[in-house]
Amino acid sequence: MRISTTILLTDETIRPARLARELEQRGFGGLYLPEHTHIPVSRQTPAPMGDPLPRPYGRTLDPFVGLAAAATVTERLALGTSITLVAQHDPIVLAKQIATLDWMSGGRFTLGVGFGWNVEEAADHGVDWRSRRDVVRDRIALMRALWADEPAAHDGEFGSVGASLAHPKPVRPGGPRILVGGAAGPTLFAHIAEYADGWLPVGGSGLKDTAPGLHRAWRAAGRQGDPALVPAFVLPSPGKLRHYRDELGAEEVVLQLPSGTALEVLRTLDDYSRYL
Repeated sequence: MRISTTILLTDETIRPARLARELEQRGFGGLYLPEHTHIPVSRQTPAPMGDPLPRPYGRTLDPFVGLAAAATVTERLALGTSITLVAQHDPIVLAKQIATLDWMSGGRFTLGVGFGWNVEEAADHGVDWRSRRDVVRDRIALMRALWADEPAAHDGEFGSVGASLAHPKPVRPGGPRILVGGAAGPTLFAHIAEYADGWLPVGGSGLKDTAPGLHRAWRAAGRQGDPALVPAFVLPSPGKLRHYRDELGAEEVVLQLPSGTALEVLRTLDDYSRYL
């Protein structure tokens, strides 16, 4: 089971290139970065992690810029988003960013897809909250048209693109690995089975009971093999990691690092190294 990490990197924390080098030198599997373009101060949406909202949420680095910095100083470290708020992006621009980062890193990128929790943030991007899941689904299909080996068009409910020359291409045919985050349920699992490679749940609570629903949706969609299960934002313990690996068959787990200075983060990495 690959041991990766995630962190809310900000202008006050360890820098992404330094962190990436330290992760690779210690033998960690990957680095995932979250995304918030901004946090409206007038927000009414309760934070799922509880209020008051931690300071780093309003200061996060752009994940694609941060991961590009990480890609240039590493050779093996997997890179990913945890998650990308796809509905808040122009899909043509996002497809280019993803393909470029994947190409630059030699195919090390995983697109973590999320639907968001901050209604006010999404509204500033023109997102209709009720349709955001369908918007994400449509934008993934549009991006896949741009990632196709031959020029392909997409005419969707929320966006269209004509057959186009679009390079570079992601290393993996059809695009990078896609993991979808979100709370367990039939709608989420149907979306994963339709257009993704697996699930990126926050933590592992209740996965023993909910993961079978994902497998049923996967089989009902005619998908082969098993969906990837990648618990994220995990605070580790030996028993918890054994449970993910042995009982749930998780292929990767993403441990949460503190949004701290280089000294604070490296101290945590040294502690987490015992799980490698």
